[in-house]
Amino acid sequence: MNNGKKLTETDIDLSKVKLGDVIDFEFLQRFQDNFATAMGFASLTVDLDGQPVTKPSAFTRFCMELTRTSEKGLKRCVECDRIGGEKATSTGKPSIYECHAGLVDFAVPIMLEGRQIGTILGGQVLTQPPELEKYEQVAKEIGVDPQSYTEAVKEVKIVGRERIEAAAYVLWDVANTMTRTWYDQHKLGGIARTLNESITEMSATMEQMAASATDVSNNQIQLNKEIQNVSVLTGKINEVIDFIKEVADETRLLGLNAAIEAAKAGEAGLGFGVVAQEIRKLSGDSKQTVNKIKEFTQEIKNSVAYTVRMGDATTTSTQQQAAAIQEVTATLQDIAGLSDTLENLASNS
Repeated sequence: MNNGKKLTETDIDLSKVKLGDVIDFEFLQRFQDNFATAMGFASLTVDLDGQPVTKPSAFTRFCMELTRTSEKGLKRCVECDRIGGEKATSTGKPSIYECHAGLVDFAVPIMLEGRQIGTILGGQVLTQPPELEKYEQVAKEIGVDPQSYTEAVKEVKIVGRERIEAAAYVLWDVANTMTRTWYDQHKLGGIARTLNESITEMSATMEQMAASATDVSNNQIQLNKEIQNVSVLTGKINEVIDFIKEVADETRLLGLNAAIEAAKAGEAGLGFGVVAQEIRKLSGDSKQTVNKIKEFTQEIKNSVAYTVRMGDATTTSTQQQAAAIQEVTATLQDIAGLSDTLENLASNS
């Protein structure tokens, strides 16, 4: 539309929508002129305040050069148009009426969601041959030349009532289809914009999630390597423990031999026997400690192995998650492209 400021909000305040927001006046003028020529009816479009937004199409000499040039005649015309327009407003449909000068006119309301935003006025025809005496009287009342008035009324087209009604409803259908199309396009454009914004936000979030999932996967891989290093170190600790156990066994054997030799020495070997006994005890304690340490290291090794398995599973899951997020992101980008297309179609239609 190029005659009014376009509304860009998704939620339309219908009370602020004007005729120029909905209908291109240049297009409306062309349509009105063609309609008047093809159908033989005068027509003019006014806004909600009654101000013309188009030029008169095919107005009769009877109206333009005589009736409306009279101050009293113009005042009567305005009043007739007001009454006809009010009736059209109350019903939301075309109103057909006879004007003060005896011609048949119609008022076609232009509606938007049950609210009138303009009116197409038309007609200026007769449904039967004019009674000239009647028009001579009207001419005297409004102060115009009776002879010129009756000559002008003879030029007015005579049209059947059904044809007048059909013409009025053609205008009504076309005008209200245009407003409905604009309204639907506006809503479509608003929905497309909202959808596009939401998809853009979702896409950005998904990209962040994908990046985070990749970081988690990389960190988990590095953690698995460190855990495997711990497992290797645990194996080396076991080797040291085995060596300590061998030393303890040999120390115990030496303690036993020392005790035997102390017994052979008799009283002279008593002190040496006490030492030998303590060595054997220390050897036994060391062996028990080594066994406990070995149990602990085995538990650590089992825990490390379990952790590695869980880490591998986590890595696989995060990699799958990252791949899935990338697929969703690609899909969202495709949808965003479609919403752009929808918005462009709504804007350019």
